[in-house]
Amino acid sequence: MIAYGFSEYGGPETEYFLDIPIADPGQGQLLVAVHAAGVNPADWKVRAGNRKDTVQTSLPAVLGREVAGTVVQVGPHADGFSVGDHVFGATASGHGAYAQYTVLNASNTAHKPEAITFATAATLPVAAGTAYDALNALALRKEDTLLVLGAGGGVGSAALQLARADGVDTIAVASESKRDWVRSLGARFVESGERFAAEITETVDGILDLVGGDTLRNAASLVVSGDKIISVADPVTAMTLGGSGVERDRSTAAFARLAESASTGVIHPRIDHLFPLERAGEALALVETGHVLGKVVIEVA
Repeated sequence: MIAYGFSEYGGPETEYFLDIPIADPGQGQLLVAVHAAGVNPADWKVRAGNRKDTVQTSLPAVLGREVAGTVVQVGPHADGFSVGDHVFGATASGHGAYAQYTVLNASNTAHKPEAITFATAATLPVAAGTAYDALNALALRKEDTLLVLGAGGGVGSAALQLARADGVDTIAVASESKRDWVRSLGARFVESGERFAAEITETVDGILDLVGGDTLRNAASLVVSGDKIISVADPVTAMTLGGSGVERDRSTAAFARLAESASTGVIHPRIDHLFPLERAGEALALVETGHVLGKVVIEVA
């Protein structure tokens, strides 16, 4: 099969197309024909070697973590799934998403509702799932205020939508180009930059950080308590401020809740760019610029 990955840690020059055998699913696993794969900043960070301590990778490796597709083979004890099922989920260890086929653990897979497309389903496990888990950890109440740093991307926009559905007020820090987008999600817009914190005069009840570094440190004084800081981008700095990173729930039940949120309109994942598999490198390069509005998805014929 054809897949897109990398041969060594480094820049985009390490990426290339692979011709590798189709794997057989192991115990509790599913072989899935990929129809769509979400592209995320974590993908290029893995390639760059930034996640070597947390993401086990054997080189060469196929890129990507979130997919949607059709089950073509069911491994032993992969209960609840059958050949022909339309599913989405997170790839099993040692397998990637930018490929014609991949392997998922049944425990990290959910059925795709007919009401959503494969492309939409492929945006849920990483971006929307991260937002969902972060908000669960913050445990904000109706009429609380959430500050989202770096709100214009896939995780940030999902967090704004989920928070609004729970009656939480939102403040979105993002670049000027994303003003209209975050406002359309019901958030108060604050332009990013060195002085963004001065524009926020009230105390907030929680911070979801997708930027890290000085941006997170400058925002920390705005929150009621340090333990109400969750950082995706910089958990080490968050911990020095009393907060934490995100503890992910990639279970079937968690993904099913996300699917229900998407199919009922609670969240509307914005997909701004669709690329075929043969242009996977362009898709990842676009995400690596850091200026993408919404999500980038690779479609596999």
